[in-house]
Amino acid sequence: MEPKEKAALLPEKPGVYLFRDAGGTVIYVGKARLLRNRVRSYFLESRWMDAKTGSLAREIAELETIVVENEREALALENNLIKRYKPKFNVMLRDDKTYPYIKFTAAEKYPRVYFTRRIRKDGSLYFGPYFPASLARRILHFVHKRFLVPSCTVDLTRTHPRPCLQFYIHRCLGPCVAGLTTDERYAEAAHDVRTLLEGRRHDLIRSLEERMAAAAEKELYEQAASYRDLLRTMEDIEERQRIAAAQGDDTDVLAYHEEAPLVAANLFHLRGGRVVDRREFYWEDLAAFDAEEFVVSLLKQLYLEADYLPKAIHVPEEFEDRELLEEMLSERAAHRVEIFTPQRGQKRAMLDLVKNNAAHSFEQRFRVLQPTSKAIGEALQNALDLVEEPERIECFDISHIQGSDTVASMVVWEKGRMKKSDYRKFIIRGEENSSVGNGENNGGAGAGNGDSPLQIYRQNDDFASMREVVTRRYRRLQEEKKAMPGLVLIDGGIGQLHAAAEALEALGIINQPLASIAKKEEILYVYGQEGEPIILERHSPVLHLIQQIRDETHRFAVTFHRLRRGKRQTKSALEAIPGIGQKTSRKLLKEFGSVTNVRRAGLERLSEVIPRARAEKVLELLGKLRGTA
Repeated sequence: MEPKEKAALLPEKPGVYLFRDAGGTVIYVGKARLLRNRVRSYFLESRWMDAKTGSLAREIAELETIVVENEREALALENNLIKRYKPKFNVMLRDDKTYPYIKFTAAEKYPRVYFTRRIRKDGSLYFGPYFPASLARRILHFVHKRFLVPSCTVDLTRTHPRPCLQFYIHRCLGPCVAGLTTDERYAEAAHDVRTLLEGRRHDLIRSLEERMAAAAEKELYEQAASYRDLLRTMEDIEERQRIAAAQGDDTDVLAYHEEAPLVAANLFHLRGGRVVDRREFYWEDLAAFDAEEFVVSLLKQLYLEADYLPKAIHVPEEFEDRELLEEMLSERAAHRVEIFTPQRGQKRAMLDLVKNNAAHSFEQRFRVLQPTSKAIGEALQNALDLVEEPERIECFDISHIQGSDTVASMVVWEKGRMKKSDYRKFIIRGEENSSVGNGENNGGAGAGNGDSPLQIYRQNDDFASMREVVTRRYRRLQEEKKAMPGLVLIDGGIGQLHAAAEALEALGIINQPLASIAKKEEILYVYGQEGEPIILERHSPVLHLIQQIRDETHRFAVTFHRLRRGKRQTKSALEAIPGIGQKTSRKLLKEFGSVTNVRRAGLERLSEVIPRARAEKVLELLGKLRGTA
């Protein structure tokens, strides 16, 4: 039965409908108060004048419906099916920045805390969302400084010879090294952090008061003083929370700017009457834009499963399901949630402000305006879930042809620009020689004709080469007592990432931000979070920055490799002549620059540099070589 005929037989009941194409792929999911009326409307030729409806109707090959009891069930089911199938004709929520949370790894022996924008079912506890994102980072800083519970990627299932920098600056108890703390001390700190994040500040304050009194009674005055300082900080936080809560209701304001098929939207979060954060959304393929459907689709995906709901949401368009959505959100939030389309006054002015910001976001993303170094640094920190904004990035790449003349390069991005004075070249020596010397090269001996098969194999092993170059670079930094970069970036996939991590760990460098970018798929892997690969949209400024750094590293490595290979081939051509050794070869190349120029120089000119008999032999054999070629 054709979809049009099937639509005429549908019941006049609420439900959800799915359209599939000839290949069986779901291309659109919708809900309806009366299924028959809604679905039949797609097959009316009068509606095909609308670009989106016409394009959709021409691709419908199969129709599927699900009848439910009421519109509320239909709305919830529609939202779930859209997330499941991601149909191309539905408006899908896409952004580079999701809500910020704090992750508490409760399942670990030594729980840690992390800033994250991804919630997973991994046994951890997630607290948030936090507005602005900087609030989550301030809370983490407070946890590190006062409770000494870290955010790190160190393997705590085994002990290490020495702790990372965080222990020495008093931001971690040091559970990674035996003897620095006790299980009881760490468990107490982790319990305090969990109590704080769960919002049970009164319980935490009471517990701290009891511990302070017990320490004072035992004449442990230094310990009592630390509890006293922590108590004062907690009481200050409690007072600030009360002031903020009294300043006004929470409101979200949504607006957009569209030049189909490109669309940018902004969502501003107002808390206590002030703008505390915003989210940006981008679409590149909304060829047929419907304002009402666009707004309601965003609201459903943003709020139907949200952990926190404001009391008011302001939007630029009225839509059919407003009252139904208000009812569902209010029930979920346990307080009244209202959706407005302001027409005048201060609320309309705020809506216009958000719309102007959406237009600015559109310009920055799609007109490719250059963002500030501060903005790109913050975006990079958010995208990779880094603890701190990276001011310096060092990126590595390996270059060779079937294992010959293997070299590596390192380029540096610092404070918004490439820093060419800090670029480094490396000649890969093979693991047997990697411990010799102290690091970087701008020349030097590499693999020669006397290399053993084992050395050649190792030079052809990109993972071993990456281990070697990372070892040499950061051993030298350790010897010179210089600071590590904010991020080490590897050109490659998970294998190269782990090779670099092994090299750092062998040097005793732990908790170093480390990431890699795979060439073909442009997928980012962050060390310690490999199970959550990051795929950024092609217009993302963060992706553009990482691609720029990666491409520069590759260019620098390939240029050095070609130079090395060219010198070796030239040197081999001259040294193949009987009676011409390294000394004479270097003398000729220094004088004439290349084998071709040696050949063109002629006997008289050549005799001015080397003995005449040797010059005759050089020209004779070079002529034969040319003839053979």
